[in-house]
Amino acid sequence: MKHRSQSRLVACSLHLVVVVLIFASVASAEWKEKVLYSFQGGVDAGSVPAGGVVFDKQGNLYVATTGGGPKTCEPFSYECGAVYELSPPATKGDPWTATLIKMFAGEGSKDASVPSGGLIIDDAGNLYGVSGYGGTGNCVLFGLAGCGTVYELSPPALKGGAWTETILYSFPTAKQGYLPQGNLVFDSAGNLYGATEFGGGYGTTCDPYYKYCGEVFELSPPKTKGGKWTEKVLHGFKGGMDGANPNGGLVLDSKGRIYGTSRSGGDLQGECGPGGCGTVFRLTPPDTIGGAWTEKLLYRFHGQDGATPFAGVVFGGNGVLYGTVYAGAIGGNGAVFELAAPKAGSGHWKETVLYRFTDENDGAGPEDALILDKNGNLYGTTNFGNTFHGTVFGLKPPTGKVGNWTFATLYGFEGSPDGGQPAASLILDTRGNLYSTTQNGGRVSCNCGTVFEVSR
Repeated sequence: MKHRSQSRLVACSLHLVVVVLIFASVASAEWKEKVLYSFQGGVDAGSVPAGGVVFDKQGNLYVATTGGGPKTCEPFSYECGAVYELSPPATKGDPWTATLIKMFAGEGSKDASVPSGGLIIDDAGNLYGVSGYGGTGNCVLFGLAGCGTVYELSPPALKGGAWTETILYSFPTAKQGYLPQGNLVFDSAGNLYGATEFGGGYGTTCDPYYKYCGEVFELSPPKTKGGKWTEKVLHGFKGGMDGANPNGGLVLDSKGRIYGTSRSGGDLQGECGPGGCGTVFRLTPPDTIGGAWTEKLLYRFHGQDGATPFAGVVFGGNGVLYGTVYAGAIGGNGAVFELAAPKAGSGHWKETVLYRFTDENDGAGPEDALILDKNGNLYGTTNFGNTFHGTVFGLKPPTGKVGNWTFATLYGFEGSPDGGQPAASLILDTRGNLYSTTQNGGRVSCNCGTVFEVSR
């Protein structure tokens, strides 16, 4: 559940002419979309995916939803959330099979409630995710809603058995963070990293109701089986010239440094008002055990170059980061950007806008992180647009060291019974097909979202 403004920034007076070259290998006519599952909504059925999908080794897909749940889910009107397994058909062309593997319990249960990010999976097939509410903490609605959780779902020993849920961590108070967002990420030692939209102990200007400006946290596994996981706040954002409201979806480099974005904070002289336009940040681990992590703001958005990143960044080659911004970028419709590491001695990261969305056939308002294929092509989605109910797009790098990236709309969503408003990252299978979710569309009577495949 993201506390995001859906209003677009006012278009800037400066207009740029963007030349778009469509690259033949991903031309829209060569791609087709298939809805693999439409969520049903209502009591005891999921609705509105919380993030994207993840594959297991057998080719099954897993997805968490923000909605759905038993009648005990007050005060959220049965919006406790669920997790589904989608199994591919034995015969090509048959429908995928959806199996409910977890329905979160709701008020009074101390269970997770309202998943607020996608799932990740380990080698043993265990699933990990975050919920924005629930748990044993006392943060929201006088403690009724909880502060959020990190949860694990373990597969049954025998096929068809029940999955086992474990709450790895319940955020106890606002100081330790609350409303965790986005996907978690593991390091090589088995520690989990994530972000909370609020909490963390710092900042007073980020929201009139939710305390503090968010944090990045580390969750370390117990030293003995059955023990407690331990949380550590690595950085509490202060707002103002610092970042605010981190999005999750963090990435780690080979040195253990953490990279991510915050949807607000940063350059207060930009066009986004006193809240700032958002940042890209890096956290560096200490040289000695127990020391403090060090934050560096790699870039502060100011409006014309983009504003309000809703998702994290991905690594390219040669120290380059790629990401999206939901708004800003001259026309107010968002953009895809590249952030290049500084050359020796310069000290400044350089941002380049690779593509500005026009709110036409290309869509507008990208909310997800990008992915790269083996050829260096970027793929992502937009959430809305005048022509379609969101799009899947591709960007191809220039053939030489200098040149423009080339853009193509691979698919435009039509709304129910098709999907609509994608807001989660894509994943690729071994054949180059793309998979993710939409927040709306699907079953006409519900408009509860879908899981989809886009293929060539």
